[in-house]
Amino acid sequence: LRCCTAASVVTDGGGGGAAAAAAADDERSVYIMRVVQIAVMCVLALTVVFGIFFLGCNLLIKSEGMINFLVKDRRPSKEAEAVVVGPY
Repeated sequence: LRCCTAASVVTDGGGGGAAAAAAADDERSVYIMRVVQIAVMCVLALTVVFGIFFLGCNLLIKSEGMINFLVKDRRPSKEAEAVVVGPY
């Protein structure tokens, strides 16, 4: 139970196989930690991308609704129709 730090693993000298196994386990845990970090970052990035996409779609739908609302309110006047109908 003396291998608590990296210095004690190097200075022990008696357990060469145990030191190699501890280094392999440490290397494996670092690899697993990196994979977990990459997975979490990918999930967060996808969440942000889809959030921006759906927010943009929602704003687009609302703006189309507002444009249609304004178009219904603006009807051409009767004088404009008379001018268009006149030359024909």
